[in-house]
Amino acid sequence: MEIEVLVVPGCPNQQLVEERLRQTLDGAGLSSTVFTTRVIADQAEAERSGFIGSPTILIDGRDLFAEPGAAPSVACRIYRTPCGLAGAPEVDQLRQALESAVDAGGGV
Repeated sequence: MEIEVLVVPGCPNQQLVEERLRQTLDGAGLSSTVFTTRVIADQAEAERSGFIGSPTILIDGRDLFAEPGAAPSVACRIYRTPCGLAGAPEVDQLRQALESAVDAGGGV
């Protein structure tokens, strides 16, 4: 499984999403699973990557929180969480998305 976090330069939520992703992986017994972080610097790269905002989490190239019809953009991303709108998904949301990705054939 390849996990990648895509961010814009200076993303204010990069550290938070990386911490939550690490916590999610550790909690799922995937402590040895690594992820990479890639900076999306311009609109052309956002379009090539299908990047709809920072931070975006990809597993095997698939956006865990894809929103149909969202246009590629070099901008901050807002997530709907149980606590309201936020700059990063909650750990439980990440766990559920990770489980769905694994169930869909992502494997470990």
